[in-house]
Amino acid sequence: MEQLKKRIIFHIDVNSAFLSWEAVFRLSQDKKALDLRDVPSAVGGDRASRHGIVLAKSTPAKKYGITTGEPLAQALKKCPDLIVVPSRFEVYHDFSQRLLQILEEYTPDIEKFSIDEAFLDMTSTIHLFGEPVTVADQIRERVKKELGFTVNVGIAPNKLLAKMASDFEKPDRCHTLWTEEIPQKMWPLPVRDLFFVGASAEKKMQSIGIHTIRDLAHCDLQILKFHLGDKYAAQILCYANGIDEDPVAKREPVSKGYGNSITLSRDVSDYDTAFQVLLSLCETVGIRLRKDNVLCSCVCVELKDWDFHVHSHQMTLDIPTDSTTLLYQNSCKLLREFWDLTPVRLIGVRASQISDDGFTQLSLFDTRKSQKLEQMDRAIDRIRQKYGVDSIKRASFLNQEALVEHAAGKKKHLS
Repeated sequence: MEQLKKRIIFHIDVNSAFLSWEAVFRLSQDKKALDLRDVPSAVGGDRASRHGIVLAKSTPAKKYGITTGEPLAQALKKCPDLIVVPSRFEVYHDFSQRLLQILEEYTPDIEKFSIDEAFLDMTSTIHLFGEPVTVADQIRERVKKELGFTVNVGIAPNKLLAKMASDFEKPDRCHTLWTEEIPQKMWPLPVRDLFFVGASAEKKMQSIGIHTIRDLAHCDLQILKFHLGDKYAAQILCYANGIDEDPVAKREPVSKGYGNSITLSRDVSDYDTAFQVLLSLCETVGIRLRKDNVLCSCVCVELKDWDFHVHSHQMTLDIPTDSTTLLYQNSCKLLREFWDLTPVRLIGVRASQISDDGFTQLSLFDTRKSQKLEQMDRAIDRIRQKYGVDSIKRASFLNQEALVEHAAGKKKHLS
């Protein structure tokens, strides 16, 4: 019972995610297909749009020294017989969602850390299922049986230690890293293995005699600050000692905001194309706001690159709105403020700070313009309600080469 009084965090990590998901998908299409997990193989995507790099590799490929992120040409030199297959991000997204559906049966407190990782706060629900290791093993076996791929599960009192634990022996394993196990299980590891320690920090620490996590854990903070900077030094010293108070971020209820995102068929690296995608997304977000008779006071734009690094930026609006045009204009402004044109595969728009008080305080200078925009949007909604979403669209989407449809995620009719 003592165990139940402490925080219990699980970290779920899919083993060789893209490669595993690609293998499972191919086998689902053809039971006689080669299992990519059993041979030296890599998901490399299209050499042009994926920049010719290894996105994921099989365990046999690791034996040749092939690493994620290296150029395909370099990987093929290491292993001429390497099987390289293109990526299917829509398939991988589907597998990720199916994994989350299983995890949601164990706790509502889930933080999706990346497409193939998630944190679960099991503190308030673990008693419903059993001992932590038993429950983790149950999750691991269910994923393997029901979805066809394997995961590692780290079990610990905080997110940092849970993530460290899931990186221990792979694949298809469960590992604990309780506070009392830190000296034995974590401290002997190379300092580079500590979460948030990169090559540059590792080099600086090695220059002052820090080679293991134990060395870092016992280092004087002032010495670390001198070489690494105050904030970073304080953070990694806490990490080396297993200290992490970061909570598992609870997902915002759907009712708190209206959003839409789309995974694109190819990378986007120019403003014109990205703006067209934003317009498509703002069409559907605006439709939903007006249908529910609500207004938003905050707009957020989210970008996700090929490696699923997420970047977002948001702004508070001077006047609450449900206007597609205003959502679009502000989304474009946001995009220009924070996007450095790094190629992205997913673009999203989210409207939040929702109010349903039925009125908005208009600027004296924008009254006529806002009223006209509202009248136009309502008229378009009525036409689409009666004749279907495709019955009226903006001229910029008449080009057959447009990357997205005029209303991303649209239904045939609005009702």
